[in-house]
Amino acid sequence: MKKRPKRGGRYRRDRRRKHRHWQVTVYYHDGEKFARVYIDRERASRFAERQKKSPVVKATRIMEVD
Repeated sequence: MKKRPKRGGRYRRDRRRKHRHWQVTVYYHDGEKFARVYIDRERASRFAERQKKSPVVKATRIMEVD
């Protein structure tokens, strides 16, 4: 009997992992960058939206990090 390949990514297999990390990177018009890491995706997106309102912010990006 052949084994079925397991489904799911690295996050599903690792039972130690209790939460994910989200890095918010803020890019400014003068070329500077600032990054902050959150455990909660909702808080990360709220921070990014709040930063976007500033006239000195060029862009924001949210990435999942290990």
